[in-house]
Amino acid sequence: MEMYVVIVAGGSGKRMGAEIPKQYLELDGRPVLMHTIERFKAFNPDIEIITVLPENQLRYWVGLTEKYSFTVPHTLVKGGSQRYNSVKNGLKFVGVPGLVAIHDGVRPFVSIDTIRRCFETAEKLGNAIPSISPTESLRLLTEDGNTHLNRLLVKQIQTPQVFSSALIKKAYTQHFSPEFTDDATVLEMMGEKINLIEGNRENIKITNPEDLLISTVLLPIIK
Repeated sequence: MEMYVVIVAGGSGKRMGAEIPKQYLELDGRPVLMHTIERFKAFNPDIEIITVLPENQLRYWVGLTEKYSFTVPHTLVKGGSQRYNSVKNGLKFVGVPGLVAIHDGVRPFVSIDTIRRCFETAEKLGNAIPSISPTESLRLLTEDGNTHLNRLLVKQIQTPQVFSSALIKKAYTQHFSPEFTDDATVLEMMGEKINLIEGNRENIKITNPEDLLISTVLLPIIK
């Protein structure tokens, strides 16, 4: 079955406090996004990689690929005003039947094992969403204040979220809803059961300055 990955990188870098979007910040001498793309190429050299960027960043990215001699083949797609629209644009380049991963461009530390588990589970069940258990105590905000929340009943959701391409393309024909917090919620709105699998704790989303510091430690050990 054909495999695809839609990598969405639309960050602005505001929370990072950087002058350039976080996906272009250097990690070990190269932009974060290049490391992310290479994870999927390492998983499967034949996977079709679709990279979705804001329209005003397309030329900048092409310049970076030339500057860093980055030659991993990928289809470059113009993003939309929201992540939902960006994913929808990327899915136009995904064939049916097939399996497609949707991944954050600033998660360069997803393990090959996690990617493999996602694709294997999605092939059997139609979708697979990586998750990890929180390690800290949790409290739920209520109208009266807050209350204890059993962390054993809660999962932190990661990407790549992998789907049957036919299912997720159909799901993205729905009108946008504020309830669409990720791709799983888009599919769930159609009444589909969501299948959680074990992710890897190193698979952080680089968002804040401290994440970039952590990344320098993670880079040599991730497999």
